[in-house]
Amino acid sequence: MIEFGILLSSAFLLLAVTFWKRKSPARLREIPALTNLYRAIGLSVEDGTRLHILLGYGGLLNARAGSALAGLAALRHIAERTSVSDQPPVASAGDPSLGLLAQDTLQAGYQAAGVGELYVPTSGRVTGFGPFGFAAGAMPIIQNENVSANLMLGHFGPEAALITDISDRENVLVIGASDDLAGQAVLFASTQDVLIGEELFATSAYIGAGTTHAASLTVQDILRWLVILALLGGAAAKFVGVI
Repeated sequence: MIEFGILLSSAFLLLAVTFWKRKSPARLREIPALTNLYRAIGLSVEDGTRLHILLGYGGLLNARAGSALAGLAALRHIAERTSVSDQPPVASAGDPSLGLLAQDTLQAGYQAAGVGELYVPTSGRVTGFGPFGFAAGAMPIIQNENVSANLMLGHFGPEAALITDISDRENVLVIGASDDLAGQAVLFASTQDVLIGEELFATSAYIGAGTTHAASLTVQDILRWLVILALLGGAAAKFVGVI
């Protein structure tokens, strides 16, 4: 019941903040990696190159679902913005359900741009199962399909080093974040444009996906402060002997 109450309260808070944000434009702090991503999206259309969105190999029915959904949200907006490019974006996943959702998300982006007939189902792919199978299947895309930037949003582990290494050899920009500490460490050490922590969930807001995504960042901040206050309150109560 407590979890359901928190979820319901967060939903109402998100609705309220979204309504407020429609009247007051969001002010977002600068994140260099996302600034470079926004630039890479525009350049890919101008140069006729392809964006590669890697969604990882996390499933949708476990704790890894949050990062996968964040990647899909970014994919939806990127597909809409680059659908008329000579080289439309391609998405790769290491989980069957995630691969199907990637195809559906890409199609939704094309339809939103009014060019649904240009959608190609093979632009959403399951490149392999498991960490290294997924990475091995994604590497040829980087090498052979005129990719100018890799956006890694999802669940990645140490195998992320294989992707960043081949990207460096092919002079391909890598912007990434992972919900796994090992994957996050690899990205931090091997890329210049890395997203830290909850910045993974801010990607859609920074590339202009809509008011709701910007409002979700405010809700995250509010919930974070509530947790901090609860911890401080508990510590104070323990100190004075109330609990």
